Amino acid sequence: MPKTGIHPSYNEIKVACACGSVFATRSTHKGDIHVEICSACHPYFTGKQKLIDTAGRVERFRRKYAKTEAAAK
Repeated sequence: MPKTGIHPSYNEIKVACACGSVFATRSTHKGDIHVEICSACHPYFTGKQKLIDTAGRVERFRRKYAKTEAAAK
């Protein structure tokens, strides 16, 4: 038998995002949670993430390995 009185309470709480999305979950956290970004508005999960090319590194990588791809074909 597990010991009684040593475990934290595990209650249902609401998580509210800045975009307006609200969902319920269970947590040991006391009170509701307010977040700035959630899976409904995060660029990675929505597919709106953009590749940021700093100093042409992506293009340099593609040029470098385009030669090896052409040789392999």
